Amino acid sequence: MVDTCERNYIRHPSDIPIEIHISQLKPANTMNMVNISQGGLAYISTNFIAPGTLITIRIPSISQEFQVEGLVTWCRRNKAQFDVGIQFKEKDQLYNTRMIEQICHIEHYRKQIRDTENRELSSEQAALEWIDKYAATFPAPNLDNSH
Repeated sequence: MVDTCERNYIRHPSDIPIEIHISQLKPANTMNMVNISQGGLAYISTNFIAPGTLITIRIPSISQEFQVEGLVTWCRRNKAQFDVGIQFKEKDQLYNTRMIEQICHIEHYRKQIRDTENRELSSEQAALEWIDKYAATFPAPNLDNSH
C-alpha cells in the first residue's frame, strides 16, 4: 500500500520518553517517541487508540512544564503493537516549534558526544546533559508575528 499523502514537515527521529494522557481519569502511559515534526509526532503503543481521540502529551525529560494537546490522526497495527500518529493542535504551534528545535539540538548533542567522546548516551541522558549545559542560553522564541 502506497501512502499518497505529502508531508508538510520534516520528521526527526527520536526515542525520547513521552507521557501520553488519554483521559484525566486514567494514569499517564510512558512511551518512546518514534519521530517528531513541526506538525506532530508518532509513538508506539501497546493499545489501539481511535483516530480523533484527544490526548495530552508531556515530555518530562525536556521540561516539567511542557504539555501540549493533539489529536490521534492514525493508528496502525505493527506486529503486536500499534504505531500512533498525533497531530498537534494549531494554537500550540510556536511552543511546539521550540520544543522540536530543542529535541533536534539534543539529538545532535548525543551524536556529537558519541563521535567526540566515544560515549553512548540514550536520548534521555543526552537531554539531561544538554539541558544542564545549554538550556539557559537557548534563544527565546520570537513572539513577533510581523516579519
